[in-house]
Formats: sequence, structure tokens, C-alpha cells
Amino acid sequence: MAVKRFYRQVAVEGGASGHGVALDGRAVRTPSKAPLMLPTRALAEAIAAEWDAQQDEIRPRTMPMMQLASTAIDRVRPRRDAVIGEIASYGETDLLCYRADGPTGLVVRQATEWQPMLDWAAGRYEAPLTVTEGVMPVAQSPGAVAALRAAVAECDEFVLAALYNITVASGSLVLALAVRDSALDPDAACDASHIDEEWQAAEWGRDPVAESRRERARAEILSAAQFLALLQR
Repeated sequence: MAVKRFYRQVAVEGGASGHGVALDGRAVRTPSKAPLMLPTRALAEAIAAEWDAQQDEIRPRTMPMMQLASTAIDRVRPRRDAVIGEIASYGETDLLCYRADGPTGLVVRQATEWQPMLDWAAGRYEAPLTVTEGVMPVAQSPGAVAALRAAVAECDEFVLAALYNITVASGSLVLALAVRDSALDPDAACDASHIDEEWQAAEWGRDPVAESRRERARAEILSAAQFLALLQR
């Protein structure tokens, strides 16, 4: 059931423990009733703008920054180690490691766009990953997997919430870390994660269901990237 807008004024409030958002002077809380304490004023202002933009009814799906912040506080913080493990596991089956064996155009495009990112991860994190053709699992070195896990584990709960969304939506921990580190533009990460689908669409035509799925994934990645950018301001 939709909730009617019940407030008139939205404001950002600062405190010793972070920044919050207030509706008619009352502090906003997460869905689990935890205080919405945010690490940067820029993020608080973005969330305040989302609340202010609501019209007659409050529509949570139009508030991605609020949703990510709530996820960080309510779901990531209490199970931090489990979330780190879920994200890090993508390093063992990273999308960029599984290449097509044909046609030539697709093979070349994957190598052109994916290999530089694997090279970046090898240099940045000392995490060289093995590439294979097809979909059969390839074992990655324990050292590389551990290095990628360490890169994930250094994140706080807010960064982890965004990193999780990018990793799951793209199928690649390497792409997610590159976006986090500002080594890759978020739009480029979206395009890289959909090379196979775009190739198939160009060859066989657009499928509305697949298109909708890609658009949802793109929205997840771009929202999470915006969230990361607000955490750095």
C-alpha cells in the first residue's frame, strides 16, 4: 500500500556521528528503525532531495540513494563478513575470465574491452586471473582470490552496499572494483558487462525481456556508482 506524503519540509542535519535527514524536524530512520546517519553531507543532501521530490505518495523505487543507505545500515552492517564473502566469491568466477570461442568479432571485442581490466586488477591488486574459453569453471589462484577479497574487506558498509550491487548487476568483481577506484567510467562498466548480450541482439534482433533486464542492471550500476561518488565528496 502506498504511503501518502506526510511532511512539508525536508532538511539536512549535521551531528557528531554524521549527517542525517529530517522531515518537518523529525529525523528519518531506516526501514528497520535505525538512525539514518550518513558519512558525508553530499549523500545526505542527495537523499534529502529524493524525499523532497516525492509528490502525493512516497515511492521508494524513486529513491535509490535512500535505499542503498538503508541497505548499508540495516543489512550490510549486521552481516558484514557474510556480505564480504558474497562479493568476493565473484572473483572466482568473474565474467571477464569467460571468453567466447567465436565468432571472431565477438572474441576480439571481449579481448579488447575485458583484458585491459584484468591487467589493471593484476597490477592494482596483484590479482592475476586466468582466462578460459566457454563456460566451464576455471580455477583461480588462491593468491589472486585472497587479494581481491582483501580489496573488498577494506570497504565500510556504505561502500560494500554499492559494491555488492555493481558486482551482482555486472557479474564482475573486477569491473565493480574499477568503478569504485574511479579507474572505469560507470557507463563503460555497463557496456563491458553486456558485450555478449549486445552481440546477440545485433545478430538476432532485440528481445524485450532481455532489454528490460539489461536496463535494470544498468540502472543498478549507475545508481551504485552515484552513491560511491557521493561518499567521496
